[in-house]
Amino acid sequence: MKILVATTNPGKLKEISEMLDFDIEWQSLAEFPNIKEVEEDGKTFAENARKKALGYTKQTGLWTLADDSGLVVDAIGGQPGVKSARFSGEKEKDRKLLDHKNMAKLLDLLKNVPKEKRTARFVCCLCLASPEKVLIETEGKLEGIIADKEAGSNGFGYDPVFFVPALNKTVAQLGTEEKNGISHRGNAIRSFAPIFQTLIKNYKH
Repeated sequence: MKILVATTNPGKLKEISEMLDFDIEWQSLAEFPNIKEVEEDGKTFAENARKKALGYTKQTGLWTLADDSGLVVDAIGGQPGVKSARFSGEKEKDRKLLDHKNMAKLLDLLKNVPKEKRTARFVCCLCLASPEKVLIETEGKLEGIIADKEAGSNGFGYDPVFFVPALNKTVAQLGTEEKNGISHRGNAIRSFAPIFQTLIKNYKH
C-alpha cells in the first residue's frame, strides 16, 4: 500500500515513516514534480492539515497524510501560530537563515516579558484523507517556555529557543529519540498510530 506524505522535506518523511512502522510504501511530494501546491490559508493548524490532505489525495488518488504544525506563544496573543514558518516575512530558500530570522523576531517581541509569562506550546495536527473523505485527524502538543536566547544545535525551526522545564533543556539540546518521545509531532503520531493500524487492517481484508 502506498501513502503520500504531504511534504517535500526528507527529514519529516523519515521521522513519520520511522514512527509509523507499518508495511507501507511512504512517498513524498518530491515524487510528483507536476503537482499543484495546495495553499495553506486556513486559520488553524487542523484546517491547514485537512486542506493539504484532501488537496493532494484528490490530485494523486493516493491516501495522503498531511500535518500542519507551529508555535503558539501566549504573551503575544498566540503568535506566530499558523504563520510560524513565515513569521519574519516571506520564506527564505536557506532554511537555517529563515529559522534565525524567525527566532530573532520572536525574541525581540518578548524582550521585556518575564520568564513566568513566556509560556508557549508546539502544536501539530495530522490528517489522513482518501479522495472521498477525511479518514483520521489527531493533534499533539508540547508545553514549554520561550528562552531568552538560542541554545543547542539539533532540530530545526524554533527548537533552540523552546525550553522544556521538566528536562531543563531546549528542544535543540535533545537527541532525536528523546525529542520524538516528547514532541508535538510525536504525540500526534502516537494518537494516530492505533487508529491507523485498525484502519489498514480492515482495509486489507
